[in-house]
Amino acid sequence: MLKLFTDQTFLTEAHRKSVFPLLFDLHYLKNKELSDYYVLSNHVSSCDVLVFPINYSQFIKFPKAFKSLLQLAKKHNKPIWMYTGGDYGFTTYIKNSYTFRLGGFDSKLDASTFIIPSFVNDPYQDMLHQGFSTLKKDKEPTIGFVGHAKSGVFKYTKEVLSHFKFKFRRTMGFVLADKQPFYPSSIKRAGYLHKLRLLKGLKTNFILRNHYRAGVQTEADKQTSTQEFYNNIFNNAYTFCSRGVGNFSVRFYETLAVGRIPILLNTDCRLPLNDLIDWSKHIVVLDTKKKESFEQQILEFHNALNDLEFEKLQESNRTLWETHLVRPSYFIKIHDAFLNKVS
Repeated sequence: MLKLFTDQTFLTEAHRKSVFPLLFDLHYLKNKELSDYYVLSNHVSSCDVLVFPINYSQFIKFPKAFKSLLQLAKKHNKPIWMYTGGDYGFTTYIKNSYTFRLGGFDSKLDASTFIIPSFVNDPYQDMLHQGFSTLKKDKEPTIGFVGHAKSGVFKYTKEVLSHFKFKFRRTMGFVLADKQPFYPSSIKRAGYLHKLRLLKGLKTNFILRNHYRAGVQTEADKQTSTQEFYNNIFNNAYTFCSRGVGNFSVRFYETLAVGRIPILLNTDCRLPLNDLIDWSKHIVVLDTKKKESFEQQILEFHNALNDLEFEKLQESNRTLWETHLVRPSYFIKIHDAFLNKVS
């Protein structure tokens, strides 16, 4: 069991949305399963880990509390866990610290950075009331996608302006984030989807939106759009997943939650628990640097599975999401991974 020390004065309703994700379950939800692995301690001297209570970019706005925890960590030689949320996120290099974040570039991240999954709700509770079932294997892989993918000069200009706005805010210190190269995500996504549509060996089922979440304005429209999104994942064995503003894909986790197979465009991503999970057995990773075409990469993965293995993979992906990528399950795995790292 790991004993965690934090500034519990921040564990209030006012900070509920920015709290370190593990503390959300321990403090607000009182998760019983996690209580076998973690406990909140009132004494820093006897704790195993000191945790910044809320998102780093928020916590730093409270300099007295921030400095106090840093000094306690240094005085008692305790490792620090911190969470840098948001699309971009960043890794801090405070001595003896470990950063939890949603994305980033694998080649630039050190071993002290843990990637957090996007913690999505169970689609079989919220949207897919028919319950989980597997799809039979077809000769041609069926690939789905519903989402924002738009090209054109106007869209490109808008994304350029958005990037320069981010650079200005980062330079001025308004945003704490790693340096990010320009990446027009919706335009790139539209281009890759168009490319996949033209491949003869694949079946595609794409619904492209001009706006995020189809620009819905009402709860009823939101419900309809979300239902269409999850129906598409459920009805297609594979779903194309690529990064958004940040270098990660929420759709990737939604696809695993449905028990289907993500096709992930590799943009130097680091995936969660990469030392524990052999991701190559669960997903298709499209690499633009390979000699093989996208079609060849997808078909190589698809054809390597027999009918039974194809259905077992869908079951395995659903189980993987339940046992490793749901918030309590993830932090149980982190408990053991961290102990192995520091032992």
